[in-house]
Amino acid sequence: MKIVFLEPLGISKELLKEKINSKVSTDNEIIYYDNRLTDTATLIERSKDADIVVLSNFPYKKEVIEQCPNLKAICVAFTGVDHIDMDYCHEKNITVCNCAGYSTVAVADIVFAMAINLARNIIKCDEKCRNSGTKDGLVGFELEGKNFGIIGCGAIGSRVAQIAKAFGCNVYVYNRSPKAMEGVIFTDMETVLKVSDIVSLHVPQNKDTINLIGEHELSLMKKSAILINTARGPIVNEEALVNALKTKEIAGAGIDVFDREPPLDENKELFKLENVLVTPHIAFATQQAFEKRADIVAENLKAIIDGKPKNVII
Repeated sequence: MKIVFLEPLGISKELLKEKINSKVSTDNEIIYYDNRLTDTATLIERSKDADIVVLSNFPYKKEVIEQCPNLKAICVAFTGVDHIDMDYCHEKNITVCNCAGYSTVAVADIVFAMAINLARNIIKCDEKCRNSGTKDGLVGFELEGKNFGIIGCGAIGSRVAQIAKAFGCNVYVYNRSPKAMEGVIFTDMETVLKVSDIVSLHVPQNKDTINLIGEHELSLMKKSAILINTARGPIVNEEALVNALKTKEIAGAGIDVFDREPPLDENKELFKLENVLVTPHIAFATQQAFEKRADIVAENLKAIIDGKPKNVII
């Protein structure tokens, strides 16, 4: 088979090749591209003869896929697949698999980095200290004893719940399907929003979750509450969030994901607010996570070649 890596995967090519070659026979033709180019013409040129393509989180749409007559599988080196034209893949019987689990630890880490930064005003304290200031006006709150709300309790949500418990939080969780976890209160989403001091989102993006958090949902939250989104940008209605932050309907937000991938317009309204912490979709990105991801990609490719694909979305 011809396997094409349409972009680098965050580790050295030598290490990537080592991991892939440990699982995939060199009888297969494997092409590695050293740069990330996402225009349609380039993607078609790179993909057109491939049996399998590997990519992370850039859009891979019908106008590219339909020019790839040999394409049998797309290995998404990412957790979400909302950037893939899934309907067309289903129509053409193209297997799509993902790398769920590689970034669980990394994303959970960022949730608490954001929570502690917002709770203790770390960035503002740094600025004050560098400018001969004091702690005046910057005294924050501890996580212990606070109500920590989680919406979506898959692998990442479950890890966040465990860490929140370790901090001494009361953990409230809404999950679409029934689930049980010791020391965690499972309830409806409205209750999670109403009682929580911190709400962290961990649901996939689909037709049911776009604008899941809008004006009404934000109005249910405490005025002292913090919202953290490391899931997908469109899950939160950004206009409603900006209004809630401006009017102090909620106290703050930590946002790692947006309606599109960074770089973003520096004049974005969200960036003008002092009670928001933003990061450029980095929650999943650690060296360890990238190495775990390469291992899963290698396993996925082997499974596809063996005719027993795993981590299959369709």
